Amino acid sequence: MPALLTGKRILVTGVLTDDSLAYGVAELAQKEGAEIVLTGAGRGLSLTRRVAKHLPSPPDVLELDVTVPEHMEAVAAELHRRWGAVDGLLHAIGFAPPSCLGGEFLEAPWEDVRLALQISAYSLKLLAAGLLPLFKASGGGSVVALDFDNRVAWPGYDWMGVAKSALESTARYLARDLGSYRVRVNLVAAGPVRTVAARSIPGIHLMEQFWQERAPLGWDASDPAPVAKACVALLSDWFPATTGEMVHVDGGYHAMGA
Repeated sequence: MPALLTGKRILVTGVLTDDSLAYGVAELAQKEGAEIVLTGAGRGLSLTRRVAKHLPSPPDVLELDVTVPEHMEAVAAELHRRWGAVDGLLHAIGFAPPSCLGGEFLEAPWEDVRLALQISAYSLKLLAAGLLPLFKASGGGSVVALDFDNRVAWPGYDWMGVAKSALESTARYLARDLGSYRVRVNLVAAGPVRTVAARSIPGIHLMEQFWQERAPLGWDASDPAPVAKACVALLSDWFPATTGEMVHVDGGYHAMGA
């Protein structure tokens, strides 16, 4: 049986350290036969280039700051030169200034909220639209975005939670508009995993405690493998008629009441 992603060309964003969820996806995607390119931005670009060397087949890293439109154009042009087409995209980009987290929801200024929404939600549209000609050249493909289900309010998550709600809605509208091009757009809503990004969220330890107590399958916040497996499955051809979906990889926590 061939590997799930044999012959697939996938752009992976959001790899910052080797405990990043995106790193787990990149590693498994390579093991399943994909050719990947990573992106990095700002001060994190050097970190991404360093950690890329830890992957089974060290990939190239392209600069992509989603607040700089020219970066998206340059990435699309480079992938066109290199591959001519793209089969998959992992969106693992999220950021909120400190004022947007930690229980000061009423105090966060618009400029900080705007930045959180631009980077964490609008960037999904930016990437999907920027890569659309390359998806068309491939005859379709799969966009997968990492999410934290924001259908309820979470302690300390504040405007980052609002940004995740915007991400979820953006994915649905992209699924609508890209479906005619055979491009699927889905979300993987993960439980709390101990990454650098998660550690910046005030109260993340409380979320871990909630999950350990209530997830019917249990939850190991130190294990990113279940999330990586779900993303790779969605990036493969095994979900050809699934789009606009939020797949929960959270031990079943989302389905439990009080």
